[in-house]
Amino acid sequence: MRLWPRHWHVETMACATRGHATPALHATELRDEDRELGFEEPDGRRYARCLRCDAWVEGFAPSAQGEWETIPPIEQLDLPRRGKLIEEAIVLRLIAIDRGIHSVIFGLLAAALALIDTKLFDLQSFARDAANRLDGVASNTGPHASHDVLSRELHRIADLNQGTVTTIAITAAIYCVVEGVEAVGLWRERRWAEYLTVVATAGFLPFEIRELLDRVSAFRIGALVVNVAILVYLVAAKRLFGVRGGPRQLHDRIEWGSVLMPPAPPEPQPPHPTPIV
Repeated sequence: MRLWPRHWHVETMACATRGHATPALHATELRDEDRELGFEEPDGRRYARCLRCDAWVEGFAPSAQGEWETIPPIEQLDLPRRGKLIEEAIVLRLIAIDRGIHSVIFGLLAAALALIDTKLFDLQSFARDAANRLDGVASNTGPHASHDVLSRELHRIADLNQGTVTTIAITAAIYCVVEGVEAVGLWRERRWAEYLTVVATAGFLPFEIRELLDRVSAFRIGALVVNVAILVYLVAAKRLFGVRGGPRQLHDRIEWGSVLMPPAPPEPQPPHPTPIV
C-alpha cells in the first residue's frame, strides 16, 4: 500500500529538513571506482550523489583534511533510509506526535481533577447554592432552556462523589504516563512501543464507541477513525502479533549494490528485415 501520492518523494522531504547524505563531499580524494557516488570537474567543482534522494549536489573538495582520505566501502558508511523504510519512520513519528498530544491532554485533565478533588467540598457548596438560586429565579420567571441546562450541570457538580473524582483523576494520570511512554518509544522507533500502542489503543476503543453511542459528534467520530487507522496500520505494516509473517518478514535492509549500480545500456535492437518486393 502506497502511503503518499506518487509525485511526493519522502526522501526529498527528509533531505530538505535533515540535509543531503553525500559522502563524496567529505572525502579528500575521489577515485575512478567512486564515480557512482561523486566526480570532479576540471575547474575543481565536485558533484556528489545523495544516498537518500539520489540528487547530485554541487560542492567542492574539503579545503583541509576530509573526513576520509577516500570513500570507505558502502558497508562502512552511515547509510540513510529510503523508500519504504523512511515512509514507515515518518508515519511512526506522526503517531508519536499524536500520542504526545494525548499525554498532554490527559496530564492537564489529571491536574484539574486533582485540584477539584482537594476543593470538592467548597465547589459543591458553591454549586448547590448557585443551583438553588437559579431554580428560584426560574420558578419566578418561568421555564427557560438555558436555565434548565445550567441548573442540571450545577446539580451534577453538587452531587459529585469524591471517590469518583479521585478514580477519574488517577485514571487520567495513568493514561498520561502510558501515552507519554508510547510517544517517546514510537519516536525512537522501539518495537515494544508499537505493541504498547496497539494494546492501549485497543483497550480504549470500547470507551470511545460507548461515548459515540451516547452522543454523535464530528470530534468523536474523527478520534475513533484515527485510532482505528493507527491500530490497523501498526498491526499490518509492522507485522505485530505474527500478522503477515511476523517480524521476520519486515523489510529492514536496502540492497545498496542494486541502488548504486549504474543503469544498464539499452540493448541493441535487431535490424528490421528489408521486405522483398
